[in-house]
Amino acid sequence: MFSEIAPRYDLLNRLLSFGADLRWRRRAVDLALEKAPRRILDLATGTGDLALMLKERAPGAEVVGADFAPPMLAIARRKAEARGLEVRFLEADALALPFPDGAFDAVTIAFGFRNFADYEKALRELYRVLAPGGRLVVLEFPPPPKGAFGLVYRVYFQRVLPFLGGLISGNFPAPEALKAMMAAAGFSVRYELLTFGVAAIHVGDRP
Repeated sequence: MFSEIAPRYDLLNRLLSFGADLRWRRRAVDLALEKAPRRILDLATGTGDLALMLKERAPGAEVVGADFAPPMLAIARRKAEARGLEVRFLEADALALPFPDGAFDAVTIAFGFRNFADYEKALRELYRVLAPGGRLVVLEFPPPPKGAFGLVYRVYFQRVLPFLGGLISGNFPAPEALKAMMAAAGFSVRYELLTFGVAAIHVGDRP
């Protein structure tokens, strides 16, 4: 599915977030770079937006973007070349990452974690490839919040988005549930809600 929608993926992201996803991504980048990482993995990189933001903000860092959809990666490579940014993009499975233990100081995931087939196994892999003291930053859409705004967004998720491209793949854990999963994998976790709870950023530090 993601290979098929690759040419429309950036547009769908803007629609999905009412255009706010770029602001959310910038906040994720801020959190990912707090510890001045030298080696960064952007997993489920898609068309490379977050990986390229990371490289622009931290030009001296090594940034790798990984995804399981080759057409997405092809678009990401074209973007990097057009912007003169040296980011390595490669195909990878989040449940069996092709990297040694402790390979990265930071790992980011923007709107891709929900598509992993096994959340717990993915978190164990992410913990494995992070060096001690490393940081995981997960930007995602939690279940729509309560209240009038949440009702509008719930209708958008359940009615409009499937029509636009079928991007929603089931129910994603609530922020507290994801925090508990990350803690169980060994991370020290905190999170923040963005835009009335429409999006959430979880930060997990490896001891």
